[in-house]
Amino acid sequence: MARFIAEIGSNHNRDLVRTRSLLDACAHAGAGAAKLQIFRVEDLFAPEVLAQRPELRERRAWEFPLELLDPVARHARRAGLEFGATPFGLWAVDELAPVVDFFKVASYELLWHDLIRACAATGRPLILSTGMATLDEVDAAVEAAHGAGELTLLHCVSGYPAPAEQCNLAVIATLRERYGCRVGWSDHSASSAVVERAVRRWDASDIELHVDLDGTGNEAGEHNWTPAQLAATTSACRRDDADPEGPLPMDGDGVKRPMPVEQPDVPWRADPSDGLRPLLETRVSFAAA
Repeated sequence: MARFIAEIGSNHNRDLVRTRSLLDACAHAGAGAAKLQIFRVEDLFAPEVLAQRPELRERRAWEFPLELLDPVARHARRAGLEFGATPFGLWAVDELAPVVDFFKVASYELLWHDLIRACAATGRPLILSTGMATLDEVDAAVEAAHGAGELTLLHCVSGYPAPAEQCNLAVIATLRERYGCRVGWSDHSASSAVVERAVRRWDASDIELHVDLDGTGNEAGEHNWTPAQLAATTSACRRDDADPEGPLPMDGDGVKRPMPVEQPDVPWRADPSDGLRPLLETRVSFAAA
């Protein structure tokens, strides 16, 4: 059975009571792990971009208060959940290392090898999400992850939401055969059918999905799951009935490449030189303005 990782993201709303309720709901729904995102907006975007994009500056309200880290981690474990986090700055790796059971590097940071190396150097298990990436880019990220306690790759389509017909789930097998490690699916489709197919046909080791408690989380969007939807899907993945025979549109061709829904965000990945978004060549227009 795949491990379900509840990505709380920024749906904690900076509130300890809400976060505990969300963790309890995820555990009750069948998740085996929960994960937060730890960032400062200044770690995510280049200054010239923040200066011109007020909606990005507003994401400061999404930042997780570090003073809540220990109580949230303790509560997650009491609920029976492994506890992990995605750092978006090198400083965050140092803050998280004593607290987390695993690290995860997001798709937007896959090119930033200094961050991957810092996570791997802790010896903690490491998950790399591969949205928007080519196989060459995944090759380089896997090499940078050498030394991690255990490596897991997540096939991902970074569309919010991701259309089912672009999920290309056969890439799960492509990555498993190429790297010989655990390979799962980071879901943005919010489709139970897609997740069930990833588990039952493609043997995904892990399923990561974004969970919101009640639809009022900061990270609003169609890619979020409710705890009730999560519970129904984890239950469905445990059934013993046969998976549909023959290929489905969501299976795709197994070629790892950016899908059409991802193309607009490819230039908005973190640049390897400084870990800031977007890539240097994309920042030129902001600097000129």
